[in-house]
Amino acid sequence: MTTMAAPSAFDTRALREGIERSDPAALLALYADDAELRVVDRKTQPSHPLVMHGRDEIAAMLNEVYSREPTHTLEQVVVQGEHVAFMESCRYPDGVRVLMASMADLRDGRIVDQTSIQAWDETGPAQ
Repeated sequence: MTTMAAPSAFDTRALREGIERSDPAALLALYADDAELRVVDRKTQPSHPLVMHGRDEIAAMLNEVYSREPTHTLEQVVVQGEHVAFMESCRYPDGVRVLMASMADLRDGRIVDQTSIQAWDETGPAQ
């Protein structure tokens, strides 16, 4: 008789703590070595998204984002099998807000393929 191994669980607690504590190293630990991350926004539109390959490129982006001292909140997270979806909100010190929705595929409990769509305030800080 053959037994199939259950998928490794994705660590939603580590995701929340990494996001809300502004800890790029904790977030990077959630990615596989060969992960790919695509970001779509006003500047990097769907036909030409920003694409990062591997943990080194993802680390550079995370370090740059969190060096700006934003406040991040994990609004929602859903894990189903080998997939995770989450929504994150952000507020920068100047009041600018960002909302990001992400969908990702998992392998062995780590993100291997992620697409994130983000919307930024375009009229300046919220009052």
